[in-house]
Amino acid sequence: MKAYRIAALVERDMRKFLRSPALMVASMIFPLVQLIVLGYAFGGRVRNVRVALVDEDRGSEALRVREGLAALRAGPRTLQLVDYPNLPAAVADLRQGRVRAIVHLPLDYSRRVRHGDRPRIVFIEDNTDRFLASELIDRLTRFTADLNGPVTPPSLPSAVNLDVVELYPYVEYIQYLLPGSIAMAIFVVAMIGGGITFIDDRARGLHEGYLVTPVERAELVLGLNLAGTIKGLMAGMVITVIGGLIAGIPELWEPVRLLYLALVCAVASLAMISLMFLTMVRVTDPLVPRAVFGVLNTLLFFPSGAIYPIEGFPAWLRWISVVDPFTYTVHALRTLLLKHSGLPAIGRDLLVLGGMSLVLLTASVALFRRQV
Repeated sequence: MKAYRIAALVERDMRKFLRSPALMVASMIFPLVQLIVLGYAFGGRVRNVRVALVDEDRGSEALRVREGLAALRAGPRTLQLVDYPNLPAAVADLRQGRVRAIVHLPLDYSRRVRHGDRPRIVFIEDNTDRFLASELIDRLTRFTADLNGPVTPPSLPSAVNLDVVELYPYVEYIQYLLPGSIAMAIFVVAMIGGGITFIDDRARGLHEGYLVTPVERAELVLGLNLAGTIKGLMAGMVITVIGGLIAGIPELWEPVRLLYLALVCAVASLAMISLMFLTMVRVTDPLVPRAVFGVLNTLLFFPSGAIYPIEGFPAWLRWISVVDPFTYTVHALRTLLLKHSGLPAIGRDLLVLGGMSLVLLTASVALFRRQV
């Protein structure tokens, strides 16, 4: 194996790539659009939800509930209360979608509060939207806990309190999504460089030129994969910088941190380009990589934990995440970007991605045919 032959293959492939700036830009537009749209669409806090209030009690304790709900409207602006005269009218509008939930104060609410006779506030939710319903339940649960608290604190506390300490500053969803978008940018370049371009070159006969050279099979595979790795590294770092600025990642320009991010992008690029090269190594039809792009995107991106924690997956989907290079890429990038950790925290991810790359490259060399 000759290093200068591999370098020549890398140089040739990079020249072709750099002559197509539209291709470079297109490979980065989708991850950026995904980051911005999904980050702000799913990451925002629930505000101004129309909630029906049916107050059949109208007593002093019901007034206290009204004042508390009004505070939710004035403070975090979670609720937009709409008064209803009776429960059937509110339920009818809930079914029609005019309101998203109902808070019902029964006729004897104040009396039950004063006598300690298990007073209750009824919350009727539209459970077809689980995310919105969960947010509202969480808000109202905390509100109910405040109602149950004593007016003056007791001299000797009789209950155990839970003090919640957040280890990191509040993480916006767009920041949580950024590692997945970086991994997607690397994957798009891998799909183009390791799949579509490779098959198109073979279909146009460009690879026939290699047959009259002394380039060995391993040199050819390694050269093409190293060129793809450089492309993926470029795309990954561009999205890291642009996406980091959009998402507001603190201390993004710290040199050591950027070095670690570049290392993760490089190793992830090699793993993904190797995976795509192995997938397409025996394919001759240029339509095949375009047909499988959507399937691979779904199969690799969503099980990786990029948009939802892996712990929430069923067992069979967790097994996919174990062999998914996206999983380790997202974990390493999220560790560096959100936790500001160092090399020991991403060592396992780098080892797994490097091991995957070695296995995939070895299989590609074994399956690659140095013929038309």
